[in-house]
Amino acid sequence: MNPYSRITHAAVHLPARRQHVTEIERLLRRHSPALNLPAGLLQRTFGLHERAVADPGDLPSDLAARAAARLLRTARLVPADIDLLLFAAVSADVREPANAHIVAAKTGVTCQAFDIGDACNGVIDALQVADALIRTGRHRRVLITCGETLTRLSRWHLTRDQLRTGLTSLTGADLGAALLVEASPVPGITGSVFLANSAGWPAATLYDPHHAPDHPQGLHVDSEALLGSFVDLDVQAAQWLKEQHVDVRELDLVCVHQPSVPFMDTFRTRMGIDTAQIVPTFPHTGNAAAATLPLQLAHAVGHNRLAPGDQVALFGLASGASGAVILLRW
Repeated sequence: MNPYSRITHAAVHLPARRQHVTEIERLLRRHSPALNLPAGLLQRTFGLHERAVADPGDLPSDLAARAAARLLRTARLVPADIDLLLFAAVSADVREPANAHIVAAKTGVTCQAFDIGDACNGVIDALQVADALIRTGRHRRVLITCGETLTRLSRWHLTRDQLRTGLTSLTGADLGAALLVEASPVPGITGSVFLANSAGWPAATLYDPHHAPDHPQGLHVDSEALLGSFVDLDVQAAQWLKEQHVDVRELDLVCVHQPSVPFMDTFRTRMGIDTAQIVPTFPHTGNAAAATLPLQLAHAVGHNRLAPGDQVALFGLASGASGAVILLRW
């Protein structure tokens, strides 16, 4: 039995269409003329230039299935080679059944399938699940999928009082992603820590219109409160890395969740991460939520920034607040 797990492949489906910040601001002005929105606000506030937008008929499962199909082709595998499929995303086609079943049906996978939800940390949590199940010998090949259609959460009708919590909704992106985790005779995922500050949950909310109809609908994000909810989590993560005798500056690649450029820069500075270690995705993709980390891994592979044996850290940050660090050897 192979007692370890390793990420062996990463793939993304990135829609071709881009929505430039000037178009986003034009639409917002048209729907909310009373705002008197200054030009360039989105770029100055978030560092956004453009975001990826899916075709109108595409569902989250479509984007996830395309990424999964691309991964299977690259890995030279057939659907029968997969023995567990996970779907992890903020976006979803349905509340019932599990979206993983829809992705599995669209890719021809017939094994066990279920969803994992933890806001933007869904994929990194799925990695924890895959690693644990592979280490027990229950599974050998786990396909993690993600499909995000966050542009559809854009709030175009805003009052001045709503601008502070509504502007972030205009930075969301559409993207499909997939990771393959396989049993390995040598360590791939070498360590992890998962953290939470659940008292911070009100900072970012998307209430279910069916089960919480009396609560504010749409995506509401208090960026200042959200940033504050992570403060102690990064201290705990830094302490854990110190206990693992890991100096982040010596890592070959660092993947960090990227809800905005200022957020990423603040976190990077606090953790002592060099800009050269990061693959920046937010400016020309937008906030891809749970697909952000696999997007960075796929970019790194595609641009020859990852070689066998490279040491990598994945930093997950999600509303809740949740934090996570996974160390791995590529």
